[in-house]
Amino acid sequence: MAEDPFVAHRSLLFTVAYEMLGSAADAEDVLQESWLRWADVEHAQVSDPRSYLVRVVTRQALNRLRTLSRSREDYVGEWLPEPLLTSPDIAEDIELAESVSIAMLTVLETLRPVERAVFVLREVFELPYGEIAEAVGKSAAAVRQIARRARDHVAAQRPRVRVSRSEQQAVVERFLAALRTGRLQELMEVLAPDVVLIADGGGLAAAARAPVHGAELVAALLARPDRTVSTVWLNGAPAGRIEVDGQLAAVSLVVEDGRVTRIHAVANPRKLTRLDEPAKLAR
Repeated sequence: MAEDPFVAHRSLLFTVAYEMLGSAADAEDVLQESWLRWADVEHAQVSDPRSYLVRVVTRQALNRLRTLSRSREDYVGEWLPEPLLTSPDIAEDIELAESVSIAMLTVLETLRPVERAVFVLREVFELPYGEIAEAVGKSAAAVRQIARRARDHVAAQRPRVRVSRSEQQAVVERFLAALRTGRLQELMEVLAPDVVLIADGGGLAAAARAPVHGAELVAALLARPDRTVSTVWLNGAPAGRIEVDGQLAAVSLVVEDGRVTRIHAVANPRKLTRLDEPAKLAR
């Protein structure tokens, strides 16, 4: 008996929903809603199940994204995407790893819902404009314009320089080693002068409620020895898992020119439930 197309493509569908929503919990809800719709369809009449399912998931994710956009306006402090534990081999697919990175998901959060859907489907999953048009309810010509606008916006917001996997890993290890010692000078040496720390506690964990700018302020905030630090792979890149007084945080870094330029620290416990088993991502 052939495998059900929904099951066969589940990793892809989860990745589409997660990149659109920045939340694994919401992505799982979208997949559940999409499964119910798939169950009501006469499967034999669907000529291309993969494309059909991507369209269904996109529509459900758009509905969820519009609702989330309103609720996130009332979020306590800074909102960051939900980090996912991933296996190191995700990094082998450079485009996929970049598209699910915390830095990229944070940039995608600044797009309008339809812009985000179009960008993800076109730039990450390389769907034809016609298929994207069906998924978002626009004409193909309109989708082309939206895609161009979204690309320009993302290009202006994303990190300026791509670094190699080896450089990223080396700088992350230096940063985490400095965190383990808690020595201010060691932290200062690995931080860029204009580094920015963005923390997400969601009102449920201690965290700065506004971005912290500058190496001195960021280092002073991070320099304390009483913590457990380990290296993990989050969202396709080496990152840190930190515990302080029983409180867990996931730390993702942006590296440029051999130094850390941006730190994303998620401490909201509701966003740290997927750090024990690697997520299955695909495109």
